[in-house]
Amino acid sequence: MTSNWRRTLGNVRSFVGNSMGGLRGGSNLASWAVAGTLAYFLWVKPSQDLKREQQERAALHSQSDPHRYVEKRKPIPDPQDNGLIYGKKNVDSEKKE
Repeated sequence: MTSNWRRTLGNVRSFVGNSMGGLRGGSNLASWAVAGTLAYFLWVKPSQDLKREQQERAALHSQSDPHRYVEKRKPIPDPQDNGLIYGKKNVDSEKKE
């Protein structure tokens, strides 16, 4: 009975170790730190910089003409154009055929 739970615990530890790339201890922590740093500088930071740049550009354009209309929300697509709602538009196309 005692060896059964120890074996289960050992299996769980080896599974977790293998799923993390087989590295243990300091090398495992260092590899995750390098991967996280690379992910931040390759994906997160450029998208944040792009968003900030777009906001600055929008602010500059709004300063040039303060009475200009600026759309702040995305327009809602018309479901009739996509054919999601069946109405008069679809009935007319069937009559023409």
